Amino acid sequence: MFKVIKWLVLLIVVLGLAGTALVYGVLSLSMPTLDGKGQSTAINKPVTISRDALGQAVINAQSRNNAAYGLGYAHGQDRFFQMDLLRRNAAGELSELFGKAALGLDKKMRFHQLRKRSRAILNTLPESDKQLLNSYAQGVNEGLAQVGFASFEYLLTGAAQKPWQSEDSLLVIFSMYLDLQSATFERDKALIHIEQAYGQHMVDFLTQPSQYQAALDGSKLAPFTGTIPQLPAQAQHTVKNIQVNQERGSNNWAVTGAYTQTGAAMLSDDMHLSMAVPVIWYRAQLNYQQNGEQAQITGVSLPGAPAIVVGSNNKIAWGFTNGYIDTADWIALNDGSKTWQVNEPIVMADGEREDYSLTLSEYGPVKYINKKPYALSWAAHQPYAVDMELVKLEQANTVDDALAIASNVGIPVQNLMVVDSQGSAAWQHIGAIPARKTPSELSVNENEYSPDWKQNEHQRPHVKNPKNGRLWTGNSRVVSATDNTRFGNGGYALGARSSQIRDRLFEKQAFAESDFYALQLDNQARFLTPWHTFLLNQLKKDKTQNAQYISALENWQQCACASSVGYTLVKHYRSTLINTVFASMEHTLNEQDATLKYVKRDLEPAIWQLIKEKPSSWVNPEYKNWDEQLLGAFSDTVTALRAEYGDNVQNWLWGKVNALNIEHPFAKQMPILTKLLNMPVTLGFGDSYMPAVQGKSFGASQRFIAQPGHLENAIMAVPGGQSGHPLSAFYRAGFSDYIEGKHTPLLPQTLIHQIVIEPAR
Repeated sequence: MFKVIKWLVLLIVVLGLAGTALVYGVLSLSMPTLDGKGQSTAINKPVTISRDALGQAVINAQSRNNAAYGLGYAHGQDRFFQMDLLRRNAAGELSELFGKAALGLDKKMRFHQLRKRSRAILNTLPESDKQLLNSYAQGVNEGLAQVGFASFEYLLTGAAQKPWQSEDSLLVIFSMYLDLQSATFERDKALIHIEQAYGQHMVDFLTQPSQYQAALDGSKLAPFTGTIPQLPAQAQHTVKNIQVNQERGSNNWAVTGAYTQTGAAMLSDDMHLSMAVPVIWYRAQLNYQQNGEQAQITGVSLPGAPAIVVGSNNKIAWGFTNGYIDTADWIALNDGSKTWQVNEPIVMADGEREDYSLTLSEYGPVKYINKKPYALSWAAHQPYAVDMELVKLEQANTVDDALAIASNVGIPVQNLMVVDSQGSAAWQHIGAIPARKTPSELSVNENEYSPDWKQNEHQRPHVKNPKNGRLWTGNSRVVSATDNTRFGNGGYALGARSSQIRDRLFEKQAFAESDFYALQLDNQARFLTPWHTFLLNQLKKDKTQNAQYISALENWQQCACASSVGYTLVKHYRSTLINTVFASMEHTLNEQDATLKYVKRDLEPAIWQLIKEKPSSWVNPEYKNWDEQLLGAFSDTVTALRAEYGDNVQNWLWGKVNALNIEHPFAKQMPILTKLLNMPVTLGFGDSYMPAVQGKSFGASQRFIAQPGHLENAIMAVPGGQSGHPLSAFYRAGFSDYIEGKHTPLLPQTLIHQIVIEPAR
């Protein structure tokens, strides 16, 4: 019997090894070749594609078009499946990969008809831009063809790799609109529901300005002076977790040359996005000739597009944060409004088609809110939404050059922070802004619709070289209180991050790259400090029963630190109390297919006003009064933490609760390959409402710091590798440096691979 068991165990081991060998064998077939020579009809001079130890692509070419070909070639080798997902997501074509499981998402995206818009815009672009996109597309397809075998994602889905087209690069830009601006019109939709259910007074109460205001001119919005609205009588129901929409945003700041040793201005930029494997950005350096001069641009690119998104040409350096001005309005239609139906056929993985019927109007696609039709007018639906003007930043020599370019760039509106080697620093909106002058967070009547929607706004505020020498943005209001009326609130961040960054910048009179990096990693819990004080006072009403929690709070370290249990308690208590107090409203909205999700981060000043005044109509029926409600929320917090993390309080350490887990999209479907596909799980560091933003799969998608003219000290840290292939040496390269806060160089290091593409004769 023992021998039989022994042989069975041996057989299982052998089969397991054979299975592993088979998996690795199949995966190895799709590994790109990083050394060698080739030919192409897409170029007129040789193009060299080199890579350093991080896999950073270094492109050497004689023209910008040839450089676009080289970048496309590298993207096609390393990131094609990621690019395919981006274009398919924007176009509503994921069902062709994943079948009916993706049908709901595809219908949501088809509402915007972005494939049709990309084709229409492509036809209007200057011939030079069409040539640039065509060169890039040929590079992508030839880089992909060099790989030879489809990557494992296509083997698993059974889908074919479709060639890259010029219009697909525009779809990739549209994918960023969906990621960065969807919350704007979803927030407006939620506010329309709230106004219809509770009145304008409730909208004003919930969206009142907070104490955290950090506009560059120091202006403040007028505080809410009204009374607390009374809630209708509440029925008892289960308290739900009201999700909060993550801020697809970022931090950036700058100081002028007066505050650096070199005399050059210095920039910091870290863009906050959802994280997956591979990480969204791709490190690259483009070297090419332009007007008889050598250009060198180093930074991160977005696979699918031929531009360096954030980086430096050693004369200027630039970075972005999401603008969150109001770029969308819902237009209330009436019985006489002209509408029509179009059919959007969606292809399934098995080749079958499902028709999606879409209602259109002259203002935009139509959706029903509380059984009434509304048309969505959105910047992304306009002809000026996307273009290739961002590439022109590569040729800017000064801050003034960059500001002149910014108004014409077709991307989701961003806060452009730009510095130059001469010591200047500036902020301005870059990207598509509707020229209509009266944005609204609620619906707009059809007769109030402005034809200026069709025009891009060129008159934009900017700040250059302020007297204090410092600039900052963090997705909250940047413009003056006066300009806020013109540009509107598209879902601004609360302002706690921006305030903390601003205050830190005024703590020093001289800065180096290491000072900026320390600020990027600042996880001091300033925003939650009042909540910490409040909760501690609540728990001290029964010191015996709450002894261990009081101890954790008294030792919370005032930071989102991995070793803090107290931070976990404060963070979860705040959220639970908001869920409890606003449960009735969330329940009412849910019945109308709506939610407070998109306004939850606005509720901070309202919840404090409620705590202070304790109006009886805002007591959840589960409790007799506010005192019970406040303590009951903590009891619910503890119950939830125990249910998810166990009774051992040490399992509630913030580093464990907020552990960073960056996963490949297919990892959950193939648990056996989890270790192969995912980045290592790392103790959490940071949170919302502080410069060091980090969630479980969300955070700084890159950390960039640079002084133009002194790029030898510049930093670019990325939470993942260049390659999307799990067997590549570049799959995780750079991840550990990012986690450990090391100063990963922006500039490429020693080159270890090289491909030379010659023009085909």
